[in-house]
Amino acid sequence: MDAKLAIDCLQPGKWQNTPVNVRQDLLKQIQNNIVLYMDELVVADNKVRGVSPSDPATRHMAGTAATISPIASNVAACIDIYKLLAKGQMPKPPSIKKIRDGLYDVRVAPLNTKDRMLAGDSKGFLRIKGEPRQVNPLDKEGGIIAVLGAGNYSSSFELIRALFIDNCVVVHKPHPMNAPSDKVWEKVLKPLTDHQALSYCDPDGGEALIRDTRLKKIYFTGGSPTANAIKASTPVELVSECGGNNPCMIVPGDRPWTEKEMHHQALHIATFAKLNGGAACGRVQTLVTCRNWSQRREFLDAVQTAIRDETPGVTSYYPGSMEVWAEFNKHYPEAKIIQSEGGALPNSDLLFIEDVEEDCYATQREAFCQVVDEVALDTAPNAEAFLPSAVEFANSKLHGTLGASILIDEDSKKVHGKHVDQAVTDLKYGAIAINTMAPYAWLNPFLTWGGNEQGQEVVSGHGNFGNLLSFENIEKSIIETGFMSPGHMLLTNKEVFYKLSEQSARYYARPSWGGIGAMLMTLVAGKFKAKDF
Repeated sequence: MDAKLAIDCLQPGKWQNTPVNVRQDLLKQIQNNIVLYMDELVVADNKVRGVSPSDPATRHMAGTAATISPIASNVAACIDIYKLLAKGQMPKPPSIKKIRDGLYDVRVAPLNTKDRMLAGDSKGFLRIKGEPRQVNPLDKEGGIIAVLGAGNYSSSFELIRALFIDNCVVVHKPHPMNAPSDKVWEKVLKPLTDHQALSYCDPDGGEALIRDTRLKKIYFTGGSPTANAIKASTPVELVSECGGNNPCMIVPGDRPWTEKEMHHQALHIATFAKLNGGAACGRVQTLVTCRNWSQRREFLDAVQTAIRDETPGVTSYYPGSMEVWAEFNKHYPEAKIIQSEGGALPNSDLLFIEDVEEDCYATQREAFCQVVDEVALDTAPNAEAFLPSAVEFANSKLHGTLGASILIDEDSKKVHGKHVDQAVTDLKYGAIAINTMAPYAWLNPFLTWGGNEQGQEVVSGHGNFGNLLSFENIEKSIIETGFMSPGHMLLTNKEVFYKLSEQSARYYARPSWGGIGAMLMTLVAGKFKAKDF
């Protein structure tokens, strides 16, 4: 329907007065519908990507978890939150740590026993300015929020937050690419439309929608040019996430990385470099290394080997991907073109550009396709010298402020913990990952996802999504694992990766101990399986 009619359908006053028990029932109906329509959702979403779970060659690209898990995990989290709200209680974080006056780290993940089992050694924190303060969702002033969905993923989990945490009704405008799967999501979310809390705008109705003066906020995921155009055309508050060129800082160790450590980190980086064919806002694009690190060459070779020989090819399907890829290649004709599986899958070559300048074409652009570049900083090969330079480079030269990762071996981290802590504090990014990758923050409904920007121009975005515990004055999210965490996602076997994706989706659709057990069994068995490509 058109924008005006979509907003006319909504009843924000009715939603504000909807009792907690009714909201709980709506959440449970949605959860049941996710299970009911899961297969249909996955088929519709994969059709856009040209892949099929039944095809052994492409099933690892079947985005079962990416399609289902974001909304499903938000729904499951809200069910737990509303159980407490029904008792007049707010969910409390496991711990709060004062960093210095006016700065706190609030641990928000994992929260419960199932979360702890699934998270392993992963911990998530919100960095908050001022005394940590939560706001009860039921006390928030209502209104109407427009959610403008992304093109790379169809699971608009922002609308769950808008409804159940921000206490607002929602009009959702899907991205044209995801119109088929959004038709299925309409079936899943029908209890909300029946309650006049959710409506849908035509995919081409965005311009009229954002100009409607009845809106309280606009939630947008997409490119920064569009975000800036929206910001210039309406006084309505814009909360946006627009990607960026995300760094991964390779900290030179006090002792050499072992062969096993080198191999593990290479696989971890290769997996995320290929994520969704490169069409993932938080994927690593720029590797920040130390030019004087004795293992720099070994590291670069290991990453390239992992890309070529140890992880399967992934097709770049997103419109314009190959044109952008070709433009990067034009600027860097000496770059290495790395083929996985001998180039068996179309548009799966990865462009690897070594030793680019700090301020150049590669660092000033988000590729959003399979491009990885390396910047080698000329510092002493230790954390004390390298990290401040890496932070300064990331803050001042790289395009955007979405997510940054720091990889440092455990022995060096023990010695240089204060330098790592200072780097986390100084990095002007929305999500900081220590010994893991920033997109894990996107997958956690209690952390936040968005840029870390002030001022008029939007690059990676203003504001953030997530934060289901409803804290105020969040500066950034921090997620940390062990250097060799068994929870790291490694794409080394197509069948195992697909199976884990499917099991993960089914778990988040309906969390259970059996679901956790199934994933753990697949993960353990997968350690003993050779590559199947």
